[in-house]
Amino acid sequence: MSTGNSVIPSSVLGADERKLVAEFVDERIRPVATELDETERFPEEIYREMGKIGLFGITVPEKFGGFGGTALDYLFVMESLSYGYASVADQCGLVEILGSLLGNYGTPEQQEQYLRPMLSAEKRCAYALTEPGSGSDLGSITTRAVRSGDGWVLTGEKIYIHNAPVADFAVVLAVTDPELGKRGGISVFLVDVDQPGVSRAYHEHKMGQRASQVGGLVFDSVPLSADALLGEEGKAFGYMMKVLAKGRLGISGLSLGISRAALDAATRQSLDRSQFGKPISANQGISFSLATVATELRAGTALSVEAARALDTGAADAETLCSMAKLYASEGCVRHADAAVQVFGGNGFIRGYEVERLYRDARITKIYEGTSEMQRLIISRAVLKGAAA
Repeated sequence: MSTGNSVIPSSVLGADERKLVAEFVDERIRPVATELDETERFPEEIYREMGKIGLFGITVPEKFGGFGGTALDYLFVMESLSYGYASVADQCGLVEILGSLLGNYGTPEQQEQYLRPMLSAEKRCAYALTEPGSGSDLGSITTRAVRSGDGWVLTGEKIYIHNAPVADFAVVLAVTDPELGKRGGISVFLVDVDQPGVSRAYHEHKMGQRASQVGGLVFDSVPLSADALLGEEGKAFGYMMKVLAKGRLGISGLSLGISRAALDAATRQSLDRSQFGKPISANQGISFSLATVATELRAGTALSVEAARALDTGAADAETLCSMAKLYASEGCVRHADAAVQVFGGNGFIRGYEVERLYRDARITKIYEGTSEMQRLIISRAVLKGAAA
């Protein structure tokens, strides 16, 4: 079985578009993945090209500058990009989530000012949710937006924010009515990062996916106009719940791409490297490990495809399936990267080998867009609710 091409189907994307994605990954992403990992550089030139060929905003309607595809198309693109380098897929996922928020809830003026230039990679975005004391629990955020005249004043701090070191604007969650809590008391704001009162606090240096820029944003009594509010006041929690499932589907695709790259690298190594006069692939300890990875990769792909189709059809269990897909694919990709390192032996522990990078890139997939523990909580609640019905 060849794993050189994605086996994930697509719906709106045709054969020519799929070929374009595969060629872009092979010619523009994979050759620079090692350099990007070593330098932690934001690959502006790659993202500009992605904007031109329509690889941002896969499910965003064409009228806003998106591709107008389905969740299944998005899964395919995320897996394909991650096969090249997970940091590039990570950027695609970020734009997809914010594109969905702006497309669904933004005013025409906000869509013109932020959505279109974001999809063409002319503006860099950030998604500011996490705080020093708030991770998976959105109800515990403390960043405040207080009414001032016709507008707002924003105060607070966000950490571990994707693109914070380079962003032109941020989508920020803030408490607007503490008494109502997360269901009615949290709102979303569009904040230009270069305006007075906004500062980039730090630039994190990560274990893996190192070209994905991560840092903090501090808001020190930042004045915001009334039109900085995205959607309706107090509706943020509902908005977030609607895009979280898509975000988790995206990470399942990203995880599958890492797994496919790990399996490819390990398979080639097992055929190229000889010990005791024969390729190491002749050793069952090696070949059985490859068989396990290949089987789990296919199983994770099938589950993720089911989740994507559930999102596309509006199935009642779509959110649960996305959590299942994210859980299975992310935990699988950590095992698969580990198996690939084992096949490479000592070489797999050396910088410059793809599998060493894949091992580091894989680990975060069990944490972001909801930890594995959070996914199990969501899934178990659905199971128990179904049993009690």
